[in-house]
Amino acid sequence: MPRESTRRFGVTDRLIDAAPDKFPPASVSEAPIASLAGRALLPNRGLALDLDWVQQVRVNTSAVERRTQTHVARRTVKKEWQAAWLLRAITCMDLTTLSGDDTDERVLRLCAKARHPIQHDLVKRLEIEELDIQAAAVCVYHHFVATARRALEGSGIQVAAVSTGFPAGLSPRQERVAEIRRSIEAGAQEIDVVITRAHVFGGRWQELYDEVSEFRQACGKVHMKVILGSGDLLTLRNVGRASLVAMMAGADFIKTSTGKEPTNATLPVSLVMVRAIREYAQETGMAVGFKPAGGIRNAKQSLDWLSLMKEELGIPWMKAELFRFGASGLLNDVERQLEHYATGRYSADYRHPIA
Repeated sequence: MPRESTRRFGVTDRLIDAAPDKFPPASVSEAPIASLAGRALLPNRGLALDLDWVQQVRVNTSAVERRTQTHVARRTVKKEWQAAWLLRAITCMDLTTLSGDDTDERVLRLCAKARHPIQHDLVKRLEIEELDIQAAAVCVYHHFVATARRALEGSGIQVAAVSTGFPAGLSPRQERVAEIRRSIEAGAQEIDVVITRAHVFGGRWQELYDEVSEFRQACGKVHMKVILGSGDLLTLRNVGRASLVAMMAGADFIKTSTGKEPTNATLPVSLVMVRAIREYAQETGMAVGFKPAGGIRNAKQSLDWLSLMKEELGIPWMKAELFRFGASGLLNDVERQLEHYATGRYSADYRHPIA
């Protein structure tokens, strides 16, 4: 992604051109949610689609791959610092169950794990009782939203629902919009929507923008994470352009994958997406969150992604408000690593069940 580029018109013009019912004016009391290079950033309200900006997106694939390879090789965190980073990783997790055999009982167990992600005896060994470590959210299908909401009542843990024809996103748009509204009525506090990948393949950016904008309207004030399905998008340039369009359309987060594609979250894809977030923040003064999902299964990988966020975007993007892991198996290994730090011994996987 280019670090600097020339625009034909400014952000103010794009905001004026945006439909007012999609992107209401910012309140004078609206508080910044992050900062970048000393500049305060507001929540994303979206922009009118700027096709010139989208078409200018270029990605040097070789450079991206070199950057991510050196990132993994030269970044290590050890001892108590590693333990602290792993605790931070837990607070950024969306514990997820999206299987065809899900049951209310499985969701209830997952919610209990979200409330108490680390075994009590290990919490005492680490002397972190006062931190009250919890996961950020529990992500489920619509059918289980009410169950999760009841189980998490009063905890501060969010209930996220996958929506809009997850994972393919190919059901009629009216049905996908209705699905968003039903999940919100059931109590969902965050909605993970799926784009139509064919819009990206065909370069139909206006159609993609209109689709995500309609989802944004249906979500209202509920946080919306836009799943790009990066493993299906074929090129990093497609990923960069789709990221930009989703942010212009009002995404609160952009998310790599459904977890169902053959290739899910990778560091090269993540680098392209976080640099799109950075450019968008620099140009607009608005912050968008990032969620890698699928394939992140061990503690070392969580440190790789956290350090990527710190280097590319800064400390505000190492918190749950702007960064999440889509995780089902990750917590197991993180807990094992914490136990090794506390005791000097690795425990068996079965001692740390999630659901």
